[in-house]
Amino acid sequence: MTEDKQKQLGKTLWAIADQLRGAMDADDFRDYMLSFLFLRYLSDNYETAARKELGSDYPAADDDRHLVPLAVWYADNQADVPTFEKQMRRRVHYVIQPPHLWSSVAHLARTQSLDLLTTLQQGFRYIETESFESTFAGLFSEIDLGSTKLGKTYTERNHKLCAIIQKIAEGLSTFSTDVDTLGDAYEYLIGQFAAGSGKKAGEFYTPQQVSDILSALVTLDSQEPRTGARQRLDSVMDFACGSGSLLLNVRQRMKKAGGTIGKIHGQEKNVTTYNLARMNMLLHGVKDTEFEIFHGDTLTNDWPMLRELNPARQPRFDAIVANPPFSYRWEPSDAMADDLRFKNHGLAPKSAADFAFLLHGFHFLKDQGVMAIILPHGVLFRGGAEERIRTKLLKDGHIDTVIGLPSNLFYSTGIPVCILVLKKCKKPDDVLFINAAEHFVKGKRQNQLTDEHIAKIIDTYQFRKEEARYSRRVAMSEIEKNDFNLNISRYISTAVGEAEIDLDATHRELVEIEKAIAQAKDKHNRFLIELGLKPLP
Repeated sequence: MTEDKQKQLGKTLWAIADQLRGAMDADDFRDYMLSFLFLRYLSDNYETAARKELGSDYPAADDDRHLVPLAVWYADNQADVPTFEKQMRRRVHYVIQPPHLWSSVAHLARTQSLDLLTTLQQGFRYIETESFESTFAGLFSEIDLGSTKLGKTYTERNHKLCAIIQKIAEGLSTFSTDVDTLGDAYEYLIGQFAAGSGKKAGEFYTPQQVSDILSALVTLDSQEPRTGARQRLDSVMDFACGSGSLLLNVRQRMKKAGGTIGKIHGQEKNVTTYNLARMNMLLHGVKDTEFEIFHGDTLTNDWPMLRELNPARQPRFDAIVANPPFSYRWEPSDAMADDLRFKNHGLAPKSAADFAFLLHGFHFLKDQGVMAIILPHGVLFRGGAEERIRTKLLKDGHIDTVIGLPSNLFYSTGIPVCILVLKKCKKPDDVLFINAAEHFVKGKRQNQLTDEHIAKIIDTYQFRKEEARYSRRVAMSEIEKNDFNLNISRYISTAVGEAEIDLDATHRELVEIEKAIAQAKDKHNRFLIELGLKPLP
């Protein structure tokens, strides 16, 4: 499917969402809409694999009994079902029961069947507990099919769901819905819902253009970026992964560069967003064995995998990306001062956990890895505990690049932000500053970075280029003289010098203007005289 068709599909689905949600809050309706799109993906993928598995034995639909092909096969081959499902778990890693397939559900919606709501509840429960080898418990925990927001009675709720599913089915019917297409549609809808969510959007969505920058930075060779993209990333983590879009962007960029990626790891505190991330991974064709998303608090580090005390078994990651909540207020306990993540640098202040998030990720970075994190500008110059942490990171040679981005790029805040690139073993004995804050296109709601803006940032980082009023490599001695303050304006001047005026050229230009005025006046006066009017003096 072409990019235009993909955008058209996204817009079609968004129009359906906008039309059907009525008085329902956009965030609530988002969960229903995206869950149904996810069910459509699982079903299509499963039926395609089943058709290949059964070959000529794959039956036609039974219109008389209103059964989809797989339901016909199940009815006629009950003894072979366990073997078939075992093989399907090997092939696609999950099983969907015929009554729960999208085509079956869409038929119930089209015929206004009163069984629709109950069938959906059973289907979601089966997917959560039995479909996959690995558990996806609570995957639909935020989808309350019995909610009064859908209607006061069972019949009203069933009717509302029939309308939603029928419209989605009609909207999808004219489009090719392969993995990439449905994945892109899912991403488009997340972005559209984020646009309508205001500050809440920061909880689950990193704008695609910013995501593109981060994914490019961490997929380039960490020690020699100029040599190009890495061919293999064994492990990638986002410890504030939201809907998982940033992790998927890293995966997609690796694939485009002809590289491979190992396991994807993410952590998310918000349960609704955590479920979005798990669906997003599966919907983009990432097998359940290829990713792990953990529901928990990053700052308290309650992910058992990361609490491993044996250094030989403690996980380390090739690439870490993150867009954590800006200046998040937290309550570090006294014991956290001895936490291995913070012990060598100190605790971030209660008023802003920015450096706590940074140090958490940095602790789990491989020696040859690279980390790119989005933070508010305040981390570059604030004093106190943050100054001490920043100074330690700089003296140890861990801050590689500082990138200033334009204001108003995010749905959640209008403030300008920066990207910090960190490495445990970096070669250049300087810090690269990139001031991209004035390079953007102004939009109605949010400012936008064009492909050219993004490419320039990446190219400047990759080849460590210097350009007046845009980028500069700054020696550590100069940074030390500035008391380890990383405010970009201290190192890159954006002032534009006044242009020199050529007085001779200006004089000649004025003479020519005077001549032109005299000629125009003479011509005008001739017309006036012909008309018997008084000429200009």
